[in-house]
Amino acid sequence: MLEVKKAVIPVAGFGTRFLPATKATPKEMMPIVDKPIIQYIVEEAVSAGIETIIFVTGRHKRAIEDHFDYAPDLEYALEKSGKEELLKIIREISDMANFVYIRQKEQLGLGHAILTAERVVGNEPFAVLLGDELIINPVNPGIGQLIEIYKKFGKSVIGTTEVPKEEVYKYGIIDGAKIEDGVRLVNYLVEKPEPHEAPSTSAIIGRYVLTPSIFDALKRTPFGKGGELQLTDALMMLRKEEAIYAKDIEGRRFDTGNKYGYLEAIVNFALTREDTKDYMKQLITNLVKEIESQSEV
Repeated sequence: MLEVKKAVIPVAGFGTRFLPATKATPKEMMPIVDKPIIQYIVEEAVSAGIETIIFVTGRHKRAIEDHFDYAPDLEYALEKSGKEELLKIIREISDMANFVYIRQKEQLGLGHAILTAERVVGNEPFAVLLGDELIINPVNPGIGQLIEIYKKFGKSVIGTTEVPKEEVYKYGIIDGAKIEDGVRLVNYLVEKPEPHEAPSTSAIIGRYVLTPSIFDALKRTPFGKGGELQLTDALMMLRKEEAIYAKDIEGRRFDTGNKYGYLEAIVNFALTREDTKDYMKQLITNLVKEIESQSEV
């Protein structure tokens, strides 16, 4: 069985929920304290053994390429000023993995973005990590948990989490038979069902390990909701031909694709980092007191 050594990260979207901030800056480059969202995702992949990162980009995403490229002028300036620790950090970013960039000429859905990467992925299993979801597990990275299940069964694995019944309409939902704790054999998937139609509350989140068979399934899948090539539809087609598993991912998840999730991630990281947690706790305490005193006036 081939090992999972490549990961596809689709990053071609416009990030309209964060306009005007994303007019010139990719949403994936928005910082969580002092590190862009996309770097956390790449670090998750690399910590799980991924060696090649394939970005599916758009023409407005050059900043992502620059971030993971060497920066000779910056490195020279840091070295000249004796900032060795910062120099080490900057160089480590570029050396984390082999980076490949593919231009998605039209934004026609997640399935289309993945299909765009077929030539680079080749005939081997690969991971998919969505560029706006952070999953924090310092012991066992989110995508690494799916890779473990792939090694066990040799088939595609979908990352899932339990969501409230009233929120199932926001997600792809799976129906499946329990194989072991947190692992199901998928029966079928449905994209964004109404709560009364949902087969479960097991929601698909932005992590997948896919066999190369997905490419053929994508080519045979008709364009669906929104005129886009939906990965969920292709997975349903693939499910008719081979087994697919779902794994509940253990870890703290932040959906930074919306403002609330982004703010939650910033506050959480600031409260848990050694260099910022004391300041952040005091800041929040002071702000709460200030707001309460103003409301009493």
